[in-house]
Amino acid sequence: MYRNHRVAPVAFGRVPEGVIFMAAPTIDGMQARQQELQQASEQLFSAADTANRDLTDDELGQIEANTAEVERLGRQIEARKKLDQIGAGQGRRTPADPQTPQPGARTVPAQVRVDPRTGGFKHLGEFASCVRAAAGEDDGARGRLMQMGEGTGEDGGFLVPAEFRDGIMSVVEGEDGLLSSTDSSTTVRNAVSHPKDETTPWGTSGIQVYWEGEAQAATAAGVKFKGDTLRLNKLFARVDVTDELLEDAPQLDNYLRVKAPEVMTSVINLAIVQGNGVGKPLGFMNSGALVTVNKETSQPADTIFHRNLVKMMGRMYAPCFARATWLMHQDVWAQLPLMSFADVGKYPSTATGTQVPIFVPPGALSASPYGMLLGRPIKVLQAMETIGDLGDIALVDLSMYRTITKTGGARVDTSIHLKFDTDETVYRFIFRLAGAPWWSAPISPRDGTNTLSPFITLESR
Repeated sequence: MYRNHRVAPVAFGRVPEGVIFMAAPTIDGMQARQQELQQASEQLFSAADTANRDLTDDELGQIEANTAEVERLGRQIEARKKLDQIGAGQGRRTPADPQTPQPGARTVPAQVRVDPRTGGFKHLGEFASCVRAAAGEDDGARGRLMQMGEGTGEDGGFLVPAEFRDGIMSVVEGEDGLLSSTDSSTTVRNAVSHPKDETTPWGTSGIQVYWEGEAQAATAAGVKFKGDTLRLNKLFARVDVTDELLEDAPQLDNYLRVKAPEVMTSVINLAIVQGNGVGKPLGFMNSGALVTVNKETSQPADTIFHRNLVKMMGRMYAPCFARATWLMHQDVWAQLPLMSFADVGKYPSTATGTQVPIFVPPGALSASPYGMLLGRPIKVLQAMETIGDLGDIALVDLSMYRTITKTGGARVDTSIHLKFDTDETVYRFIFRLAGAPWWSAPISPRDGTNTLSPFITLESR
């Protein structure tokens, strides 16, 4: 246990020769210890997951002890932060007494306080330059990185400071990506199991509700859950940086913050839409929950009719429609402003003969093109197929799609050897992600034959 002893030389006299004062633990040191304990617990979970077994009693005891120590260190950190704040507000009222070094006493130099959120770096570009210098056997750069805690200096890789990881993830989860719209959670484990109840309120299984007469016993009904396990997969984003760019750290900062999330967002979008579930998330287009609406009779190739859109909306499960979004390829959107119809009724005798536009962008064609279609927002994605192919347009409620990410966000590795001949340094961002629709199949309505789902697409044309 650490103790912070403060000795007043006037009151206690001369310090005996050979006495060495131990420096009190710093907040950074205690936070680094918390990370070590957390990683030790994660390794126990990972070993159990790999062996497909439960944790042993000894492992559970170790995890509980690690958790208790992390909490204790957290209380110590909070107490020291409060003391620092009080001291900063009061300041020193009288000059400090000059201290004369005693013979035999050892002086411990003051440590510079480093912000654990940034590792002491001004921006991601400065951190990346330091990583490259460390990989080039720069002992000063290597020492600065090792002070941050976790890292594999021999391989040239170090954990990106939390502040910069959060900045990268904020772009990945931005409005251009689908991840932020899903039912997302984080975990420290490599796999997560969860129960699913796919019964409907009007079905004959699961929870049942009855009208009962006076003094009659309630009818019992059991709950039926289906077990489902999602395993996290690794996503790699590789960014090649020239040595010329590395010499300009601020410019490198902008480059890495844009390029790495840009690649990640594109790949994650494609996985959520079309992933096959093998080493990547299962996309809704490949799930059993997808409903495919038939095209119209004699519908020309590479077209979108207003009847296609209305029928897709009719197959969306009604409680999901308020959260639904149209996802479409850019070629599909290009047909929307040109689309109109005249058969406003079911029978020819009710047709007005006047063409009614299907889609009018906000502020008409002179303003921002993307807007609402049949009351739901439009998102144009490169993850969708070109017009006419299956998957060129979809109406989906992504809150019915579950994603799980690894606690801590993205990691980074670097290598100066992979592209040594072209004078480039390679940065690899690693992101752990699992995903799949909550639904495994469409549901049947209480009355009618058309199945319903949160994931609707249109037949190829």
